[in-house]
Amino acid sequence: MTPSRGAPGGGDGGVPKHAGAAPGAGPAAAVPTPRPARTRRVLLIGIGAAAAAAGIGGNWWQTQRREAAHAQARELWALRFARPEGGELALADFRGRPLLINFWATWCPPCVRELPAFDRFASAQRGRVQVVGLAIDREQPVRDFLARQPVSFPIGLAGPDGAELSRRLGNTGGGLPFTVLLDSDGIVQQTKMGETHLADLEAWTRKL
Repeated sequence: MTPSRGAPGGGDGGVPKHAGAAPGAGPAAAVPTPRPARTRRVLLIGIGAAAAAAGIGGNWWQTQRREAAHAQARELWALRFARPEGGELALADFRGRPLLINFWATWCPPCVRELPAFDRFASAQRGRVQVVGLAIDREQPVRDFLARQPVSFPIGLAGPDGAELSRRLGNTGGGLPFTVLLDSDGIVQQTKMGETHLADLEAWTRKL
């Protein structure tokens, strides 16, 4: 029997070759199936829900921080300290303006070195920023020291409890000297552990 001929221009078995196929080419890659619109909508809804949850969580955290800061400020304004010259130092008397608190002691050399800078700053800022010194010390050494080196700003006798107060205000290491600047609402704005210079204080107040 004579074999049948293929169609003109065709391959074996009479099946025409694809015009765009190159000899020896492998199978064509599969065309990706478009993602259904419903799936895209679900993804978008999920992304939006996650973003909203993150926003709510961030707002909640900020609110908690603000409430904690204001609670701390209320406790601060309620504090009262004996003064070495007699009488009482009530922090509530300074509410409504920025308050700079310096924690110091007579036995602390950098504390003693920085006191003149605080004194000059207090004189320059009178009526704008109130400076207060809280001595983590005993009454008699503080009285003797101030008799030799008086300062123009009020001093309170915080005693050993003053160290815990300084920690609550940001002095995590518990060292001295420690300085903290609070705004007129009693919210901490700046802190520094270690000797503070007049230039530091002036830079802080420019940011208020």
